[in-house]
Amino acid sequence: MPAVPSGRHFRVAVVGGGISGLVITTVLRRAGVECRLFERTHAFGAVGAGIQLSPNGVRVLHRLGLADALDTDAVRARSIETRRWDDGRTLARVPHGTHCEERFGAPYLLIHRADLQRHLVAALPPGSVELGRACVGVAERDDGVEVRFEDGESVTADLVIGADGVHSAVRPAVVADRRLFSGYSVHRAVIPADVVPSFRDDPRVVFWLGPDRHVTYYPIEGGRRVHFSAVGVSTDETSRTTSSPAEAARLAADFTGWHPEVLDVLNAAPHVTRWGVFDRDLAERYATDRVVLVGDAAHPMLPYLSQGANQALEDAAELTARLLELADPGKPAEALRRYEEARLPRTARVHAGSRALAETFHLADGKRQAARDRELAAAADLTHLDWLYGHGRPQPAPTTT
Repeated sequence: MPAVPSGRHFRVAVVGGGISGLVITTVLRRAGVECRLFERTHAFGAVGAGIQLSPNGVRVLHRLGLADALDTDAVRARSIETRRWDDGRTLARVPHGTHCEERFGAPYLLIHRADLQRHLVAALPPGSVELGRACVGVAERDDGVEVRFEDGESVTADLVIGADGVHSAVRPAVVADRRLFSGYSVHRAVIPADVVPSFRDDPRVVFWLGPDRHVTYYPIEGGRRVHFSAVGVSTDETSRTTSSPAEAARLAADFTGWHPEVLDVLNAAPHVTRWGVFDRDLAERYATDRVVLVGDAAHPMLPYLSQGANQALEDAAELTARLLELADPGKPAEALRRYEEARLPRTARVHAGSRALAETFHLADGKRQAARDRELAAAADLTHLDWLYGHGRPQPAPTTT
């Protein structure tokens, strides 16, 4: 880990205690930077449900020293399987498992978000976090940035990193726009492992694609439970609701006619949470001279490539590397430009791919759906994921004869 570069004292404020904020704070504090993380909640607790960590994100976590910790809770996916909504026919099965580790240098992990958060919090150096500090905005000056909090207090830093999600209070200091409703909502829940007994011997991610809807599920918590996400068309732009048992029953009714295994999964949840699915148009920049955005604060994406957490981890790795290269850390603009140059084209490609899948995942049965299914079968190997999973991995030197 490089030490903080020479130059005057450098103060960094990270707003938001999600995945990227926790990683950035840990890396900078370990390098000797005065970095403080401000999180709006009063305690780190159980959050969300399952997430998929692809090798491009796992490599960042391994470099942080979390390989052994992740192995205590995460499940290594042997494959990603796509099936047809009604008869269960397998459309594609892409092997992962050891193939993924050999090709990309890291596994494909399935984990509960709360478990990942717990490991990231445990890695933080002492005194890094201030809880219960809800940021309401920032004000940039030539010589620093003021971070303003809901309680009327404020702090000043040389650099502010907005890691505060799709509803970011920091983003307006960088770009003026609005979030966009996709026309879909997602229901999520965690259910007992015995609902999908095949996961015991074949842990994997299963996608079911159908008209206007799709379902994803996979094992988490060391295989002890299963996460599912059920996505469907919606006119309700509510960001998040905690649903009642009646809502869980309505969810299953929305999937009438789907394969019995899907219905077994949906009916196993006594309660579900419903979220509107939002993103934003990709911004032309992610930073000013002293304010920079990462993760969903920078580039919220639709969830269909399962890359939200992984792109946040890539952001964290790129930004910290650039900051620790600065000759004068009190003037971070150069590092922020280099961060943008690296991340804008990368996130643009992932963002566009995620939006494209919003249509292709949910096609009505017919010619376009049949063509999609043929394309899925033709791309059922890891080489088609080199652009996604292999990003940022050093390539081996060419052999000479």
